[in-house]
Amino acid sequence: MAKKAASKKMKTQTPGSVRATISFPPDVYEGLEEIAKQKKVSLAWVVREATEQYVSDKWPLFRAEKVREV
Repeated sequence: MAKKAASKKMKTQTPGSVRATISFPPDVYEGLEEIAKQKKVSLAWVVREATEQYVSDKWPLFRAEKVREV
């Protein structure tokens, strides 16, 4: 059963993406879950979106590179 779940996850992984395991304090995790529930998206989507926003705020040159790719 674990093999099925793992292979399913690999099929849905975006080409060119890298998988990471992250630990959060329980209260932060609960907040992320609540945001995901309200937006009707996955918790992974919320974390990716927050990370992209953080990087673009801290390093504006990355924002310009992302726009050029689109």
